[in-house]
Amino acid sequence: MNPLSGVLSEAWALYKRHAAHFILIAFAIYLVIAVITALLSLVLGSFGAILGGLLSLLGTFLLQAALVKAVQDAHDGRHDLDLRASVEAALPFLLPVTIAGLFASIAIGVGFALLIVPGLILLTFLSLIVPHIVVGGSTAFESFGKSWATVRGYAWHVFGTYVVVFLILIVGEIVLWLILLALPNAARTFISDVVVGTLVAPFLAAVVTLVYDRLTAAHGRQAEAGTTQGTPPVGDYGQYGDA
Repeated sequence: MNPLSGVLSEAWALYKRHAAHFILIAFAIYLVIAVITALLSLVLGSFGAILGGLLSLLGTFLLQAALVKAVQDAHDGRHDLDLRASVEAALPFLLPVTIAGLFASIAIGVGFALLIVPGLILLTFLSLIVPHIVVGGSTAFESFGKSWATVRGYAWHVFGTYVVVFLILIVGEIVLWLILLALPNAARTFISDVVVGTLVAPFLAAVVTLVYDRLTAAHGRQAEAGTTQGTPPVGDYGQYGDA
């Protein structure tokens, strides 16, 4: 049985139900980062651009933590976190999410450089580090092993889910690019990045958080059935899932 069956439709329903809240979080963080980065570049030149790049990286990790927190809150039936509360709730996780995110990005980048396949494997198995930190309370380095153990046994299902999401995003970006075709290239790129990021980031957070919830529950059911927690039944995942 595939525990991720229908996860995309559930993520979409959750996204639509709380779109105003999720999009506001993404837009607010993107806007603050964009304004501060532009000011730093204007005032400090190249050095400001470097600082802006670092700030953007931190903002990205903060956004991931805030959205995962907001999605989990909504999924659990609680609606008590507004924009400020969501960001404040994510701040304690910023450091571990940043550390884990940086190490994961480096590992995945090296994996893609090694004939792509290792990068896809790492991208799949390390995709749940943020929810393990924000929801599960793991440390930065604990999240790697826990994400790997959670995905293990269901790697093909997780990978297939992400492929479908990726294809949907490509189609959306193409449509938006065509709509903005009349604008100058710089303006088109900026608007496209902000709009796509604001609209897409919450949906990605919903997908990842629901994948985390479902796989955690699936491993819990296995443990209750007498199997070792975090270890799938023999033959359940094949060569890819055994990586």
